[in-house]
Amino acid sequence: MHGVVGRRTVRRDDLPTSADARVAEAEVIAEAYRSAYRGDDRAALVAAITDALADLAAADGRAEAVRRQVSRGYVRGTA
Repeated sequence: MHGVVGRRTVRRDDLPTSADARVAEAEVIAEAYRSAYRGDDRAALVAAITDALADLAAADGRAEAVRRQVSRGYVRGTA
């Protein structure tokens, strides 16, 4: 099996430890979704992607809120 590290492809056996940990975590998550959807791989994949997109949107919202607070702080600081 191969993995991608940065912009180069390496053998899976040569992946750094942190990449191994991410792969292991991804496998656990994938199996949890698969179990929740009783082996229906397609439904599990769709659910995982839906959850990931929701998490991404929430993170974007939090980052935007922080940017707005920082911006207001600079305005208040100049008054």
